Amino acid sequence: MKYALIGCGRISTNHIKAAVNNKLEIVAVCDIVPEHMESVLAKHGLEGDKTIKRYTDYKQLISDNPDIELISIATESGIHAEIALYCIDHGINVIIEKPMAMSLADADKIIKLSEEKHVKVSACHQNRFNIAVQKMRNALETGRFGKLSHGSIHVRWNRNKDYYDQAPWRGTWAQDGGALMNQCIHGIDLLRWTFGDEIDEVYGQTRQQFHHYLEAEDIGMAVVKFKNGAIATIEGTTNVYPQNLEETLYVFGEKGTVKIGGKSTNNIDVWDFADETEADADNKGLKEATSNVYGNGHTSLFADMMDAIKHDRAPYVDAHAGRNALELVLAIYKSQKTGQPVKLPLKDFASTDMMGEF
Repeated sequence: MKYALIGCGRISTNHIKAAVNNKLEIVAVCDIVPEHMESVLAKHGLEGDKTIKRYTDYKQLISDNPDIELISIATESGIHAEIALYCIDHGINVIIEKPMAMSLADADKIIKLSEEKHVKVSACHQNRFNIAVQKMRNALETGRFGKLSHGSIHVRWNRNKDYYDQAPWRGTWAQDGGALMNQCIHGIDLLRWTFGDEIDEVYGQTRQQFHHYLEAEDIGMAVVKFKNGAIATIEGTTNVYPQNLEETLYVFGEKGTVKIGGKSTNNIDVWDFADETEADADNKGLKEATSNVYGNGHTSLFADMMDAIKHDRAPYVDAHAGRNALELVLAIYKSQKTGQPVKLPLKDFASTDMMGEF
């Protein structure tokens, strides 16, 4: 399957690794900074591969290579939607790094156009493929938790000035958003997905405590009321000193308790069920080794997307999943802006509606 990558920044190495692991034919890469393309290819021993074309204009890439079947988009967040819509309009299946868009209007356009053009869209929430998360999901789907009571996601990470200085778009409302939109959206996706997706109401507060050189928040907290009666809390921050501490998901049910921890929801810290089985012993204390905070899920997400294209089915993490995660972040932002709880579904809201908040 012919593949191309648009955007060769910090996360792009996971995309190239996933493409290599899945034996995709890497036709082209694209970035407005040529050195970024060479850097990411070199990390995978591909710098000397002249069959991989280099582009600084994604439209030229698509024009020159009409037989590409899959493109992943890993640019700054603010142009994800624009590039995705162009690819979809040209009949190309896309994997979109999170967040899939910066406004609900753009997310809806992506969903609508992909349905019209009959192409697949996968939102890159790769942590759904973590071994620990998959085991929890299986327990959930087989009813082992019983009725869900409550849960929480804690993303307690560190991002310092050096990180933000790497790219001028980081921390801006138009191109990135803050800690919730960038760093914490994976955990927010897991929380919403785990508790049944359907949300009644969100109340949130965000602050900019230490990163005064940014536009957006560095700490956000929220209470989420799900339609199934469960409640949950969100804590997402880049203010933890001196380094990343944890990304932890708690799920509390009538007959089960699970805590998924580690730096990126990759370990099982607690695994207790009323109907304990022999297999549960292997789950307790499970640790999935990862090479970086982004985990191993990109390879699985790419494999799933390739299978979805071949068998004409929806991807495991589809565009609706990407929209759901985006909607929850934007609902927290709107709650901060208005000082009021926000009912879902959220009518159109965008990260840029937060300009001047801090």
